[in-house]
Amino acid sequence: MDVFEDRPFFHEGMRALQDDMDGRRTADAIADRRVHREFWDAEKQMIAETPCFFIASTWDGYVDCSMKSGDPGFVRIVGPNTIEYPEYDGNSMYRTLGNIRQNPNIGLLFVKFDGRSLRMRINGKATILQDAESLARHVGAKFVVRVDCEIYPNCPRYVPDFAEGRPSPHVPRAGQGTPPPPEWKKRDYIRAGLPKDDPHRDMLDDDQD
Repeated sequence: MDVFEDRPFFHEGMRALQDDMDGRRTADAIADRRVHREFWDAEKQMIAETPCFFIASTWDGYVDCSMKSGDPGFVRIVGPNTIEYPEYDGNSMYRTLGNIRQNPNIGLLFVKFDGRSLRMRINGKATILQDAESLARHVGAKFVVRVDCEIYPNCPRYVPDFAEGRPSPHVPRAGQGTPPPPEWKKRDYIRAGLPKDDPHRDMLDDDQD
C-alpha cells in the first residue's frame, strides 16, 4: 500500500504561489519527472555514506528541526522506499519523537556540502519501534524510527563547498550580474515552461540559437 496516495504532492497554498509566480508548469515538470517512491542507486549510496541528516517534525503548533548523526551506515535501507535510523541517548526532551508519536508526517534532508551533489529531500511517514529485534539491529539504540519515503532529489545550486571553502557561484551578489543557470533549467522538459520572468530565460534562449 502506498501511504502517500491520500494526498497530492502540492497543496492549495503551494499551488496559489505557483500560479501567482507563473511557476506551475515548472513545478509540474519537476514533480512528474523527479518525485519517486523507490530509491535510486545514487540515493542508496548517499544514505549508506551519510554521517548525518536533518529532520523536521510537527504537531499542532509545535515545530521542531534537528540533525541526526552517527557513523556512516547508521541509516539503513530496509525496503524499496523505507529507511530506519536509531535514536541514541539524548537530553530526555523527546521533541522529535514526541511530535512523531502525535503526527507521523516528517521531512528529511540529506545533503553533502560539496557544492555539486544533489540534495535528497524526503516526505516521510514515521513509525517508532522499541521491540528487541529492532533495537538489536542498531548498536546503542534506545528507539528505532522507520520511515516510509516519498523521495525527490533537489538541485545543489546554493550549497557551498565546505571542504574547499568555496561559496556557491549561483548565489546572487551585488555587482556580479545574473548568476549562471543551474543544470536542471537546461533540460528540454523544463526550459520551455520556465516562468515568464525567470532570470535565465534569455540566457538559455541564446544557448539554443
